[in-house]
Amino acid sequence: MLTDAAIRSAVACDKTVRLSDGGGLYLELAPSGGKWWRLKYRYGGVEKRISLGTFPQTSLKAARQARDQAKKQLQGGSDPSALRQSAKASLRIAQQLKVETVALAWLKHRSGAWKDGTRQMIEASLRNDVFPKLGSRPVGDVQPREVRDLVQAIEERGAGETAGRVFQRLRAIYRYAVAHDLTSVDPTYALKPSEIFKPRKAKHRGSLAEADVPEFFRRLEKYDGDPATRSALELLMLTATRPGELRGARWDEIDEPASLWRIPASRMKMGTEPLVPLSRQSLSLLQSMRRMRDLGELVFPSPFYPGKPLSDGTLNSALARLGYKGIATAHGFRTLFSTCSNEAGWNSDVIERQLAHEEHNEVRAAYNRAQRLSDRKKLMQWWADRLDRLRPASSSTSSASPSTTNMSSGGHPGPRMRRRPSAVKTSTSSNRPTNRAFAPPPKSQSTAPDPIEVLRALVAAFDQHSSRKA
Repeated sequence: MLTDAAIRSAVACDKTVRLSDGGGLYLELAPSGGKWWRLKYRYGGVEKRISLGTFPQTSLKAARQARDQAKKQLQGGSDPSALRQSAKASLRIAQQLKVETVALAWLKHRSGAWKDGTRQMIEASLRNDVFPKLGSRPVGDVQPREVRDLVQAIEERGAGETAGRVFQRLRAIYRYAVAHDLTSVDPTYALKPSEIFKPRKAKHRGSLAEADVPEFFRRLEKYDGDPATRSALELLMLTATRPGELRGARWDEIDEPASLWRIPASRMKMGTEPLVPLSRQSLSLLQSMRRMRDLGELVFPSPFYPGKPLSDGTLNSALARLGYKGIATAHGFRTLFSTCSNEAGWNSDVIERQLAHEEHNEVRAAYNRAQRLSDRKKLMQWWADRLDRLRPASSSTSSASPSTTNMSSGGHPGPRMRRRPSAVKTSTSSNRPTNRAFAPPPKSQSTAPDPIEVLRALVAAFDQHSSRKA
């Protein structure tokens, strides 16, 4: 067995000397003074040799590790020499590969993990921001400074979030390239986002606070736009789903006997297929909508595009008309629900499951696959009852009967409480409709359509006119 001291002191005279370390590894001392690590082995009955580097650039420890790796390759039935030649050939090919070619190969490799729209968005960002500057460069020649300059230029034009995403995509592309022997160098490895990007404050979607809910209901009752949009806003608040999931809701997804809304995985952000418990108030609202209009497949169809749902800007446009522009968004109703539920002491796993958030902890993810449906039904009924309590007396009230189950301040079922006689008397003696907010509006009330839907109709009419002229 060799030692570092013995290797350093060893010299060759007038002929080559070989110092063995065992397992076929030896150090070859040349008369010129060079010291070469060699490995002798047999493959297919033929004796072969490969070089493992020179000393001291390759230390004794590193040479032994290379020998052990070659032995593992032999045990696996591979020829270490042939593997090296293949790797060198791949590297030569990589030197001719362009960044655009590798990026498109990465897109194809990853496409199964994305929806079509996501893949198209990612490819568009590469074609717009990466390919014009780096697309024609050999994938192995790109330097860290070039990546840094590219993403900083995107940031400088005011697109900080896009810059961060482009950087992460470049990093993923180079990880793919290294893993497939398309390059041995990753120019993104030495770059850290915190060191190349300016600090940015996170922008959260505007949401209402619980104290704002009574005033919201007052304004919603006076909303003079499409009644379906008004219904959509309230159902969004009651279910805490994402706006896109709600706009695409179909009647065949609503299971009234089971009080469930089954959203197909194809319409979900995370590609899952959740069950959304429907409170009595949510079911009452949906039943009111059935009476309001002829039934099609969509719960919230566009008033101008038959067979298509409300546009993605309709709900936020309605909130702006109610005076909440820059203050609250449709997506912010999820924040309101989450904040109130957490503050009331509900189990965080139940809340997160109801919000259909992706679970990054594998153990918790496996646990949450059970859907926690029973607990979520209690949670959503509690939430609907709480919203009813926040409605002003003059505002609309749900047609569903009040819950007979009292929820304690901790968010857990408390003892059953009898309804107060006065409350029952008030409910039965009132001539006011129990669900006025979602009944057909009086004839004297204005029902001006949402501006965004009007714009969509005008564009469609223009397209039809242009096609006829052509």
